[in-house]
Amino acid sequence: MNETVRLTNLTIGYQTKQHTTVVAEHLNAAIKSGELTCLLGRNGIGKSTLLRTLSAFQPPLGGEILLRNSENSEHSEYSEVSEYSDKQLSRLIGVVLTEKPDVRNMTIEELVGMGRSPYTGFWGTLSKDDKCIVDEAIGLVGIESLRGRYVHTLSDGERQKVMIAKALAQQTPIIYLDEPTAFLDFPSKVEVMQLLHRLAREQQKTIFLSTHDVELSLQIADCIWLMETGLLSVGTPRQLADNGALSRFIEHKGIQFNVQTLTIRVTE
Repeated sequence: MNETVRLTNLTIGYQTKQHTTVVAEHLNAAIKSGELTCLLGRNGIGKSTLLRTLSAFQPPLGGEILLRNSENSEHSEYSEVSEYSDKQLSRLIGVVLTEKPDVRNMTIEELVGMGRSPYTGFWGTLSKDDKCIVDEAIGLVGIESLRGRYVHTLSDGERQKVMIAKALAQQTPIIYLDEPTAFLDFPSKVEVMQLLHRLAREQQKTIFLSTHDVELSLQIADCIWLMETGLLSVGTPRQLADNGALSRFIEHKGIQFNVQTLTIRVTE
């Protein structure tokens, strides 16, 4: 497993002509291929800001985000995100957002096919090879039975799988997901998390997601990023349990964290 994304003294936040708002600073960490990495933290701590910055939707205030792209001869082994064009980034980074796609009269197969737009153009016609890649993405996620359905007829869980398939069709080594289990019932949450973990392992993808599903992340994720005020803790669930970071984050009045079993219990 290789490091594919590296943060070096990163500062994130927002800047206007009059004011700069720092959300988090001095962030140093790396994301590896072949692992499922989950980003945890309280509301307002900066998870969405970090994800948008990693996705190049907004610029960092300081520091660097380095991407490993040894297959591209135009770049050295690690290059700063800002050195890539939008087209190059669209072939490196796939993003699955929380918002539900507001589309009607589009089939699942057509929506997944839009993942090929970095290679065909937004309205480009899919070649035979493109269609094979779409078929493969649909098969990897296990939604063959949905391919002829219209997007607006899907359940939340089905829709989330389709958006993951679209990201797979984009064939990027890196996939970022913002709260991919937010609207799902518990069995669907587990299914989506297990799917992402399997894809990271089998496809050697770099999969990084933000989530509020703490206990589920502790059971499934390979690596946890825990954002706290002025601190980013990175490690396996076991490492963060043993060093006290998870207890500090989880335990409050009426909530207990079992360090041995990595489980959470609500007390009276």
